[in-house]
Amino acid sequence: MADADTLEDPDLLRRVAQEHSDLGPLAEAGTRFLRILEELGQAEELAEGETGEIAEMARQEVEALTGQAEGMFGDLRRLLVPRDPLDDRPAVVEIRAGTGGDEAALFAADLFRMYSRYADRRGWSVDIASTSAGALGGLKEVIFTVRGRDAYGRLRYESGVHRVQRVPVTESSGRIHTSAASVAVLPEAEDVDLEIDPGDLKIDVFRSSGPGGQSVNTTDSAVRITHRPTGLVVTCQDEKSQHKNKAKAMRVLRSRLLDRQIAEQEAERARERRLQVGTGDRSAKIRTYNFPQNRLTDHRINLTLHRLEDVLDGDLDEVVEALGTAGFEERIELETS
Repeated sequence: MADADTLEDPDLLRRVAQEHSDLGPLAEAGTRFLRILEELGQAEELAEGETGEIAEMARQEVEALTGQAEGMFGDLRRLLVPRDPLDDRPAVVEIRAGTGGDEAALFAADLFRMYSRYADRRGWSVDIASTSAGALGGLKEVIFTVRGRDAYGRLRYESGVHRVQRVPVTESSGRIHTSAASVAVLPEAEDVDLEIDPGDLKIDVFRSSGPGGQSVNTTDSAVRITHRPTGLVVTCQDEKSQHKNKAKAMRVLRSRLLDRQIAEQEAERARERRLQVGTGDRSAKIRTYNFPQNRLTDHRINLTLHRLEDVLDGDLDEVVEALGTAGFEERIELETS
């Protein structure tokens, strides 16, 4: 970082500084591990070479240091697994109401608030690309991009079907209903990831239909892009400017195409041992939010928390970190098998 050539190149300096930052935790953990091993060796020598009270104290120290060394070894294993280069990408999140009518749309809105508040807690930004409103303040669909350090890495395991069990506001008899919403989390694609032939695109413009400010509903500012080879369709109508809507729609389209490309690559690797915690099957039920029991259960890792209100208020770290740990363990298994 102190090299003159590096200092004169802002892009190179930024890349080197990022690499230094990424390697810092590994270097620190390695230094601690070596220090513990040195202390452990000294304690073992003392336990073998002394008698009486001193030997007993040394044996106790050996036991304590052995436990520390085993814990540090686990930390090093995790740090030595190569980071997924996509982890630091912005995350494109798509939430769609599923079975359950108006209640499903209300739950989709709850999930959007949960992720928005989680982003606020982490200092991330949220940029809405498209919304489709439902009744009673619910959302039939919302697509948004979360930007910030490790955004995709932390949100990637949220993909799948989220199920809610509660008494709907429209239910007069007090019966508990089960509804669902699907979540897809995609890494935002960069220009270098894939090329899109403009001839493969069909672009339509139309008048926005949702609520909005001046000119949103009175001009042909909404954009619909169809990718003919795959049939993927992206609509964006959140901005007043047609140009901005087109740019947002293209970002979402690129991310969907990148996600499809990644899925195809994984399929080619014949992954019978596919990452169970991963984003694989978005039709699979991954989590249940049970309001009567104040319970959240993530079915992939058998995690149960009894503080549902906190989680829905954006306190997701415990869930996200548990899923991340499980994902790391599976990646370690794949890397070493």
